[in-house]
Amino acid sequence: MQVTTNGITIEVEDTGRGKPLLLLMGLGMQLVSWPEELVNGLVARGYRVIRIDNRDSGLSQGFDHLGKANLLIATIRYLLGMRIVAPYSLADMARDALGVLDAIGIDGVDVCGASMGGMIAQHMATLQPGRVQRLTLMMTTSGSRSLPQPSSRVRNALLSRPSSRDPDAIVAYLERLFALIGSPQFQTDPELFRARLRAVVARAWRPSGVGRQLLAVAADGDRTPMLGKITSPTHIVHGAADPLVPVAAAHQLHRKIRGSTLEIIDGMGHDLPLPLLPRLTEAIARGA
Repeated sequence: MQVTTNGITIEVEDTGRGKPLLLLMGLGMQLVSWPEELVNGLVARGYRVIRIDNRDSGLSQGFDHLGKANLLIATIRYLLGMRIVAPYSLADMARDALGVLDAIGIDGVDVCGASMGGMIAQHMATLQPGRVQRLTLMMTTSGSRSLPQPSSRVRNALLSRPSSRDPDAIVAYLERLFALIGSPQFQTDPELFRARLRAVVARAWRPSGVGRQLLAVAADGDRTPMLGKITSPTHIVHGAADPLVPVAAAHQLHRKIRGSTLEIIDGMGHDLPLPLLPRLTEAIARGA
């Protein structure tokens, strides 16, 4: 279903009847990027699982009228410590999520955010602290410049594009990207993974939206001062082998968020591989 919030339309999937749990996905990803096995596992544990397509991704409203992001200029400005201007902010995306909850009649909610979704969740927990009852931050970061950064190879892969708009070329590109940033010790069957990527690409493929979301991440800067304002009980989950957001980011979150708990998973990269879904389901349920 779609709801109108914060002046835009957001695609929402609402599953189960238990305690509300909002799942927020990362850069350019869609609500279907939360595997059904994980969603079903959470529903079986008594949760009402709400997933959304962030603005500019999936079936939610796009912002193509604002033009394509100039990522080269943004990268130069970031490296020089200069201000980056984005067409919208992560705080705007947090308000989208909060507005979805308003629209479907949910007050208190547990929130789990992965990667960029974890950054949005940090904003939610400070914008309306009493509303976010528990918080799970997965493979995410404060954005501090003092933290280790991904290698140039990983950055270049993230900024690259498929060879064409042909669905097979897009799927091949995504396979290469996840082979680079994914979990070295936990891999989904290649044919099953490829089939899931095909389904995701068939649902929506919006590279311009990815660029604008990336600008929003870069423009958000260092959220470290925000972390001390988070009062929600927080569980941090991170892969020890994450090449996109090195694990030092999780340790910093743990130090800065009072009372938080930390779960580091050996062999996990920057993905949600099928063999790890039972453990990740338990981690989210524990954090939520």
